[in-house]
Amino acid sequence: MNQSELISACAEHLPAVVRWAGGIAKVLRRFDVAVEGKTSGSSNTDALTLADLSLQELLVAALRDTSPVFQQCRIEAEEQTGDLDRFADESEYVISIDPIDGTKQFRDRSGDGWAVMVHVRTLTDVVYSLVYVPETGDHGTWLEVNGDRVLCGEDDPTRPAREVLDALTPITNDTRPDSTRFYVIGFQDRDPEVANTILPTVDVAGHTAEQTPGSIYPLLATGAFGGSLIHTPNVYDYPVALHVARALGGESVWVHDGQPVHFREHWMDDRADMLRLPGIVATATDRDLLPKLCELAKDWDRQRYAD
Repeated sequence: MNQSELISACAEHLPAVVRWAGGIAKVLRRFDVAVEGKTSGSSNTDALTLADLSLQELLVAALRDTSPVFQQCRIEAEEQTGDLDRFADESEYVISIDPIDGTKQFRDRSGDGWAVMVHVRTLTDVVYSLVYVPETGDHGTWLEVNGDRVLCGEDDPTRPAREVLDALTPITNDTRPDSTRFYVIGFQDRDPEVANTILPTVDVAGHTAEQTPGSIYPLLATGAFGGSLIHTPNVYDYPVALHVARALGGESVWVHDGQPVHFREHWMDDRADMLRLPGIVATATDRDLLPKLCELAKDWDRQRYAD
């Protein structure tokens, strides 16, 4: 498969579809759409709604119908809805979908940082990422990373989604401030403790999901946050942070050995019904912070669950 053809198809077709999905989710959010299904013990992980299931159905159908190149990819989706069997069993490229990232705050109506996310990756790199945050800003907020080109800014529903993205000014290290605020998640009920541990050791201020003012991905792109520390990240949303960091000159590494993250290994978290990477991962746009974070967390328990 030709990578440039795949990325071109993503850039052409996905912005409109993701915007439609965000609009549907905003309507569904007005109603009680919670469903049961996940039992990991983490409220952030276990939240599930009919909106997650409906949006994934829409996104998978669009991938099936808009360009034949998409069906040549494997697909990894956080939920089970959609015509998933139409996609390749084996491929160099994986299309990964998180229909609603931040389902807990979406379900509880407790924040505006929930997002619709799609990315494409290989075993070693993320090559395209698209995030739409429907309720941040007057009309929603975009993040698109295409190679090392990072676009982030407010939506304008009076214009086609692709046109809005093309009008945004690319973010570069020369124009982007940096931050020592870091997103901390995945340590179960220890997230606040871990967040508080980082500051005196690494001079980085840890923020839990509840303390993060919006979707972490635009915050990372614009420089409001400098990175993250995540225990056993899932493969549906975390890779976008890796993509943003690398596009801006940073990196994402496993803390136990400091090596760059790849996607050759993963495990099925049956409690949350999702694929995860092993161990603890540090991501930063400032590479100088990574050795300090690795030194801090290198001996921490890599197992997500105690039992």
